Amino acid sequence: MQAGAVAFPNAAAPAQARPTMRYLRDTGSAVLASRFASMPDSRQDIRWAWDRAAALAADFIHNSGRLKGAVDQVKADTVGTELKLNAQPDVAALGWTDEERSAWKRLVEKEWRQWSWNPAECDQRGKLTIPQIVDVSLNHFVAFGEACGALGYMPAAMRQRYNIRSGLKVCATSPVNLVRDTMEFEGLFQGVIHDVNGRPQAYRVRSRRDGMMETQDYAARDRFGSALFYHVFDPKDPDDVRGISELAPVMKTWAMSEKLDDATLQTAVLQTIFAATLTSPEPSAAAFEAIETLKEVSVDGHPIGMDLIGDFCGALGARLDRARESKVAISDSQVNHLGPGEELEFKTASTPGGQYLPFSTHLQRIMARCIGVTFSSFSLDHSRATYSSVRMENASIWPVVLRRRERIAAPICQSIYEAWLTESVVEGRIPFKGGIAAFMAHRDKATWAEWVGPPPPTADDLKSAKAATERLGNRTSSLAIESASVGYDPQDIAAMRQSDIELYEGYDMGDPYLPIDAAMSRPVTELEPEPTNG
Repeated sequence: MQAGAVAFPNAAAPAQARPTMRYLRDTGSAVLASRFASMPDSRQDIRWAWDRAAALAADFIHNSGRLKGAVDQVKADTVGTELKLNAQPDVAALGWTDEERSAWKRLVEKEWRQWSWNPAECDQRGKLTIPQIVDVSLNHFVAFGEACGALGYMPAAMRQRYNIRSGLKVCATSPVNLVRDTMEFEGLFQGVIHDVNGRPQAYRVRSRRDGMMETQDYAARDRFGSALFYHVFDPKDPDDVRGISELAPVMKTWAMSEKLDDATLQTAVLQTIFAATLTSPEPSAAAFEAIETLKEVSVDGHPIGMDLIGDFCGALGARLDRARESKVAISDSQVNHLGPGEELEFKTASTPGGQYLPFSTHLQRIMARCIGVTFSSFSLDHSRATYSSVRMENASIWPVVLRRRERIAAPICQSIYEAWLTESVVEGRIPFKGGIAAFMAHRDKATWAEWVGPPPPTADDLKSAKAATERLGNRTSSLAIESASVGYDPQDIAAMRQSDIELYEGYDMGDPYLPIDAAMSRPVTELEPEPTNG
């Protein structure tokens, strides 16, 4: 090393970045690093976003025919016209025979249907039937993520005033009226009051009465354990106490879809209005500036520039005068004659472009998937549907429909049914073997029921019927399963068939349900003519 030289140590070679096997490995453009997220707390997230999500969801549904139709489709798929009661009392321990159980079951189902379809009997306001209350609850579930209502009791004096029998009255309310106040040291979280075990004890509701807003606490259950207030939602976490709009995950998508549709429509309208262009060979402003230089032109010392300019302007004026005076009339319309060399061209709308439909379809698929309906029912686009695609579409979405029916609609009906049946037995409108004491001791088993909704849609009814026949023939199914799959109670079907058989045989027409081949091979018994006197 020479004197005065500076020695530098050998720099270490940079280590090569190697991919590693781990979660959240980012891309070169740092896609994940640029996206900030916090640890989730479902209960707090719902509390902070509930008001904004509810307001946006209600606004979207109120101002969109497509979303309103999707909500109607949710109701049609989930409950149809109504959820039919299929009472399943477990009364074997009480010594009931099968005949007694069947007779009591039919009586309960008949009385329930008459009561639930009478607004004066079932609704506190006297306006809605139980199926309509369930419809409103499904509206609230989609928009607000939950549905709620109180079960009240009307005293005998007031019942005489309205000439009604039952005291139980349902008062459905909007989840907006369920306050969002939170005081955790008192057990109150988003309007639900809990005990030390986290069980709901009461619901705080703010409503308008006589022009004034008032707040009232409704007990969750009475001292016998019967529900006094129903509150159903689809929890995302075990600690959740409120639901949130089903549209919350796709609000950004729907807002972009609306903006895309509006911008496309406005562009198409503008292009339709300004669709005619006039092309003319007349000189532009730059040409007129060039004409100004003709003033300096001279021939043999004589200036002729002004004469040239005058001739040009005269010729142009003559052409415009001729165009102004000429016209062609077509019926009631008038078309002015264009000047020489001018061309009138009509433009066609170039919006929407080739990318509009694929992107719009993609957004609609996202919306339909989130709401829980099929893409075909959401968009009413069946242009590319085939038998296989329709079957697979229904097969993938129908479990979602059944889950919504069992988690949201059926619990509402069950809460009302239990309170109605308890009152009916206690007040003697429906008899119960063993009396009121036996019923109250076995109320959970006596009020057990199933709620039957509409069957799944089919692409080909004949093929579906043949498949059911094959399952029954192979002994891999039962009449109860197949009847429930098409939305009927098997005992109701049996009772109707028995009634039909008795009716037909009373007219000597034979069994109407006997297969054609068996009916044709059955021997015909001819009646002997009665002997006549003489």
